[in-house]
Amino acid sequence: MGTARTVRRIATGALLAAGAAALVGGYVLRRPVPRAKGKVSLRGLREGAEIIRDRWGVPHIYASNLNDLAFAVGYAQAQDRLWQMEMNRRAAAGTLAELLGEPVLEIDRMTRRIGFRRAAERDWAEADSVEREVLEAYSAGVNAYIDRAKMPLEFTIVRSQPAPWQPVDSLAFGRLFGWALTGNWDLEIVRSWTIERFGAEVMAELEPSYPAGAPVIVPPGTEAKGAKPDVLADYRQAAELVGVAGRGMSNNWAVDGTKSVTGKPLLACDPHLTLSLPSIWWEMHIDSPEMKAAGVGLPGLPAVVMGHNERIAWGMTAALVDGDDLFVEQMDPADAPRYRQNGKWSRGEVFREEITVRKRNEPVIEEVLVTRHGPIISPAIKGEPRTLSLKTVALEPAHQVKAMMMVMAAHNWDEFRQALSQWPFPPLNFAYADLDGNIGYQLGGLVPARGKGHGTVPAPGWTEDYDWKGFVPFDELPHAYNPETHWVASANNKIADDDYPHFLSAENADGFRQRRIIELLEEKEKHSADDFAAMQVDQVSLAAKELVPLVTALAPEDEWCRRAITFLKAWDQRLPADSVAACIYEVFFSHLLRRTLEEKLGSWSDFFLGKGVHMLRPHTTFFHASHSWLMEKMRERPQWFDGKTWAEAMEEALESAVGELRSRLGDEVSRWQWGRLHKQHFRHPLGEVRGLDRIFNRGAVPMGGDANTVWQAAYVPYHGYDVNSFTASWRQVIDLADFNQSRATLPSGQSGHTGSRHYADMISRWRRGEYHPMLWDREQVEAQARGRLRLVAG
Repeated sequence: MGTARTVRRIATGALLAAGAAALVGGYVLRRPVPRAKGKVSLRGLREGAEIIRDRWGVPHIYASNLNDLAFAVGYAQAQDRLWQMEMNRRAAAGTLAELLGEPVLEIDRMTRRIGFRRAAERDWAEADSVEREVLEAYSAGVNAYIDRAKMPLEFTIVRSQPAPWQPVDSLAFGRLFGWALTGNWDLEIVRSWTIERFGAEVMAELEPSYPAGAPVIVPPGTEAKGAKPDVLADYRQAAELVGVAGRGMSNNWAVDGTKSVTGKPLLACDPHLTLSLPSIWWEMHIDSPEMKAAGVGLPGLPAVVMGHNERIAWGMTAALVDGDDLFVEQMDPADAPRYRQNGKWSRGEVFREEITVRKRNEPVIEEVLVTRHGPIISPAIKGEPRTLSLKTVALEPAHQVKAMMMVMAAHNWDEFRQALSQWPFPPLNFAYADLDGNIGYQLGGLVPARGKGHGTVPAPGWTEDYDWKGFVPFDELPHAYNPETHWVASANNKIADDDYPHFLSAENADGFRQRRIIELLEEKEKHSADDFAAMQVDQVSLAAKELVPLVTALAPEDEWCRRAITFLKAWDQRLPADSVAACIYEVFFSHLLRRTLEEKLGSWSDFFLGKGVHMLRPHTTFFHASHSWLMEKMRERPQWFDGKTWAEAMEEALESAVGELRSRLGDEVSRWQWGRLHKQHFRHPLGEVRGLDRIFNRGAVPMGGDANTVWQAAYVPYHGYDVNSFTASWRQVIDLADFNQSRATLPSGQSGHTGSRHYADMISRWRRGEYHPMLWDREQVEAQARGRLRLVAG
């Protein structure tokens, strides 16, 4: 998802210079760190709650009723992440520029047009009593902290105070986060622009096919086998329209008791997102008579979204189901709010959005027209001349928090599926395991039932032919329960075989992580939690095993290229940070891919190497299926290059790659280590400002892996070799034989306060593939307690 990444671009030196002068010694950094011990009297509680912090700063929250539990979650979350929560709600409401000025106006314009806050207000008006109770109590807990605590350092620097938290803030952020993992609107735009410049046939050539023999998520013979789109037909339609004119990635898997050393299931999950400081996720353990769960949630929402309760465990990956469509609307030039629908003019609804921008005297006005498909968003997209409306599942009527609560309360497969039948967005692959020994997979979320087309390019909006005809019924979504394989797994790969009757997506990862996960699951008869932890940090590249033999068969004249090939011949296709061969392979692949794309596109290839179209989508994801695409072209298009063979193109790419390595890393080949080019930076939004970077940022740490290893550490070449795309934002291994043996880690730390010991104390452990225990039983929690805060009714 792009939200955390784009928010990092918001700060300017002029805005923060005065605030930076206030940083006098460590006292200023430590002063806002909240107290973890003692007793606090607060209004809004019915009976009270207890927050026990363990040695990793994780809160274990105990209450005697659901109201007080939600209140305490809000209080503890605000203790740790209030600044992050403020950024999350401002991003969703389109009010970042009010605080941070012109650099984020582009984000606000788009989010105001989409209307997450408008949709959230409708959600709140329709919320049921349980959803209202939880969100009101959670908001009261956040506000109780705001009312009495010292504000985090960031508020001092930007000279601001947070407004009271409202339930609608949570609902709006839930919609924004869900939308960030939904759909492909940016890819639709790039495809249509490419068709305009190069034609439909060229664009069709740029689409990777799902590799033959690559695994699907739902095993053959279970409830679902996905419709393969005729993309060329779609692209020819798009060519007529233009007048020839993350999403996140992730892994999860589970085995039943027959493949576990304990005789009970094991479940692993590691969602892959773009990292930031503080961590995207917030870990918690909650306990009341109505609700018991442990895992992670999002700052701004009162629920565990991945983890376990006392009976079941679950984890999710991005399904990459296409939940967005763009429509080209025909507007009435004489009456702007009118647009054409089936030969007649219809009048859209107009919203006037006033965006306050710091240091501007007058607000920026956005007149937002909402058509039957959705809001017109094209005025917020630089270089887009058409009138484009956005149809997205993230604006459909929804009760997202209610669905989360139902998941946390589920005690068996049927209750879990009932909860997911209410899950609106984003579309996710859910892995499941329970104490009775069962495992399962379920696709959850709204899946559009389209008319014509497949949502790969903007469709004609003036006819109903391309409209959504509703959504695929939940019982027809792919799922599997206790499959004969004794395992379930997903890694953003294709969900179902081609005879599945409903279209899901034209975009998937190309299956290398899933293939490796299956290899490892089948390699041993029985697995332990230690085995699952080792799998999560596996760095074997099956993609490299396909390409490297073609490189080592070359016979270049250049001595440096021959030396590079010597390293590749001895390589085991593992990608640790200290590997020379891994570094040679990655840089070579990047050079070969760029040359291959530039042969047809010239500089336009940047969009297929990661260049984004908007701050909310700072990079495209074409690159993440590029290996299969490249191998397909090498097999099927021997005349791709004008006047040269693939072998000659590979030699040229190898020579230029070696030249880059010598230029950047020197002539000592033993120092061409992958981690010297491939680093993970831990950056705070305000760390972009000189002087504040030393206070807020951490890193950079050398990394192994790439987009095709189980430990994903993805980069897009347009932005360089650093981990600028997806990597593990949370790792969990749940042991259903004993929840106290479960383990997890965040990439940085639990606290958002730079003066806290828990701000970045997990970075080294995360990089080494180490974990901390997910404490469950009260006795285990008490043994690791480092702070106890009692919240009493005031």
